[in-house]
Amino acid sequence: MYFPQPLTKLIDQLRRLPGIGPKSAQRLAFHILQLPQEDAVKLSDAIIDARQRLTYCTSCFNLTESNPCEYCASEYRNRSVICIVQEPRDIAAIEKTREYKGLYHVLQGAISPMEGIGPDQIRIQELLGRLENVEEVILATSPNVEGEATAMYIARLIKPLGIKVTRIAHGMPVGGDLEYVDEVTLIKALENRREM
Repeated sequence: MYFPQPLTKLIDQLRRLPGIGPKSAQRLAFHILQLPQEDAVKLSDAIIDARQRLTYCTSCFNLTESNPCEYCASEYRNRSVICIVQEPRDIAAIEKTREYKGLYHVLQGAISPMEGIGPDQIRIQELLGRLENVEEVILATSPNVEGEATAMYIARLIKPLGIKVTRIAHGMPVGGDLEYVDEVTLIKALENRREM
């Protein structure tokens, strides 16, 4: 590259972010450099603040400022149900529905042999240690190959313990047009159909 060293360094760091390729990293770097000094400082302070103040809950492994996190500490959550998600951001998606009132467990990844991630590299053992007095485990991993493999692996571990294991439904999005739905989503929609 033919950029000054500080700019090259910024671009290289931005390229390390997921989903950011070389061109996107350049665009972001130039955008950051065009920010007023005050806004650039706010951005860097926000990154440093998040890194310093956030930690993982020692119970569910969600990102939190306090330990245990607000969900694990709440006396109003149903402690007999645990929803298993891959990443902390998945909790936010479920909480937006305002329907789920149980606890969570964040795996911090999914089983992916192609990437060298096995069951021992994610928080499955910690999950097994939390199952006393649990009546149901909801598997809310992503509907991709890794998420499905992880869900099946966990289900095989937990079912023999006499705990109900459920999987979130997958299929047609509400408001979607059938002609635009891919085959895998349509297959899941047919598998998960219900009587009316």
